[in-house]
Amino acid sequence: MAAPLKDASKLDIWKSSRPIAPTFSDPLEHRAFLKFRLAQAYRIFGKYGYDEGVAGHITVRDPIRPDCYWVNPWGVHFKLIQPEDLLLVDHGGKIQENESGPSRWLNRAAYMIHSAVHEARPDAICAAHSHTTYAKAFSALGIPLDPLTQDSCAFYEDHTLYSQFRGIVDDREEGLAIANALGSKKAVILQNHGILVATKSIESTVFFFISLEKCCKVQMVVDQAATARGLKPRLIDPASAVQTWERLGSEMGGWFNGIPEFQLLEHEEGKRFEYVPAP
Repeated sequence: MAAPLKDASKLDIWKSSRPIAPTFSDPLEHRAFLKFRLAQAYRIFGKYGYDEGVAGHITVRDPIRPDCYWVNPWGVHFKLIQPEDLLLVDHGGKIQENESGPSRWLNRAAYMIHSAVHEARPDAICAAHSHTTYAKAFSALGIPLDPLTQDSCAFYEDHTLYSQFRGIVDDREEGLAIANALGSKKAVILQNHGILVATKSIESTVFFFISLEKCCKVQMVVDQAATARGLKPRLIDPASAVQTWERLGSEMGGWFNGIPEFQLLEHEEGKRFEYVPAP
């Protein structure tokens, strides 16, 4: 009986000493921070090669106007995105003129998908979708991830499959269908398309997106190796998968794991968030 108490004590110590997400009393400062973070997220995606022409998008819900979200202007490379470039868009697809950046090109597919997700999921602060290599390849199989590794357990019973492809998303019904497929989960595999991740923070969305892309690669490698050897992959048992998900798959776990990506970017760029109130 002593071991569980010891483990619980270690967990309590970890919880009390871990970093916490910043909070803001000034909504304008909060907005500025989220725009800064979102632009960073785009540049991180660009660094990993998650761009595919003008496809792909990350959005964050505005803290002042929760019926609107920030998104990149269409046609600007992820590596070039800065806070001042971002567009503020409402759920009807209308660009907010006073707050938005100079380029007013809005990706229609981004609007159709992300507006539906943000509208259906008030808890989802950030959503990311792109056509990454391994996610595209794995999505063509039309199956969900198996609990093959510790990392894939972060998505155990917390991702789903949208098993249809009707071409480029250019109507509201398709966006709503994707949002409905996502449901309350944090990720959805879009068959023949890619992946979408939606969570309560930019940091956790970025981390889980990167991790899901890697998990798609690992599963295909495992399946290929198992077939070559005439074996079946050994899956993690449900109880262990759930226990692992509780630590790695939580919002806090995603946020904590995502922070180093932003730390590294800030080190590489020499640029950190500084709030300068408007005169």
